[in-house]
Amino acid sequence: MQFLIYLLVYPILWLISILPFPILYLFSDFVYFLVYYVIGYRKKTVRKNIALALPHLSEQERLIIEKKSFHHLCDMFLEMIKTMSISEKEINKRFSYTNLDVYLDLEKKGKSIALMCAHYASYEWVLSMNNHITYKGYGIYKKIANPYFDKLVKNIRAKFKAYLITTKETKTTIEQNAKNGVLGIFGFASDQTPRRSDTMHWDSFLGIETPIHTGAEMLAKRYDMNVIFLKVKKVKRGYYEASFEVLSDDVKSIPDYKLSENFMRKVEQQIYEAPEFYLWTHKRWKHKK
Repeated sequence: MQFLIYLLVYPILWLISILPFPILYLFSDFVYFLVYYVIGYRKKTVRKNIALALPHLSEQERLIIEKKSFHHLCDMFLEMIKTMSISEKEINKRFSYTNLDVYLDLEKKGKSIALMCAHYASYEWVLSMNNHITYKGYGIYKKIANPYFDKLVKNIRAKFKAYLITTKETKTTIEQNAKNGVLGIFGFASDQTPRRSDTMHWDSFLGIETPIHTGAEMLAKRYDMNVIFLKVKKVKRGYYEASFEVLSDDVKSIPDYKLSENFMRKVEQQIYEAPEFYLWTHKRWKHKK
């Protein structure tokens, strides 16, 4: 059954991927109308999240952000499909880096790197970074239930020299690389809700007390990795600009949890600047003390 679903859906995805960008975004407008006005996909969750995070705004202002966020979500989803056929030249034009030298200087220090970023703007096209670096790039992701689509996603990433590993494989991969002297960069999108446990670290995110992910920090400390933050800005429809900021080149000197908290402050700054490009569809504040 899973293979049959794949056979039925794959041709549709491929046809979407070869659409010229102007037509792709016209199609995105249509998808937005269906998702927002007809289906109402997670509209209550998005509205609640925005109200919690941005209480200083009026109801009308929050509604504008809500609609823009859904519009962006549809764009990003179709851009992700577009990755199936996009050329290296095209993706480099549409996803650019303002200060790549900051990252390349960190490579010269001879340690593996933990890259921390948020579910903001285009976190999918960050894979284009592998066109500009010398380290082996790993993206940490949640495995897709359908093995055929899971393989498809891995193959698409491999086209841009990005290797996907699951959260369960992350520690083992970093450990093996350290033993074998392989230098790599590991992408952590660490702004969403962690699983509930007794060892969760609580912090304030957008003014609300909540547990935060600390896995990237703990792994960086255990394997002496440098840590860098990637900030992504949406310049205009279909075009993004990314910049780097070193969070630490001496992780063992930083108190526990401070690095994770500093990362959350960076994410907050992004959201306050342009909240419509954040992924509001997840229940970010579902855990209570």
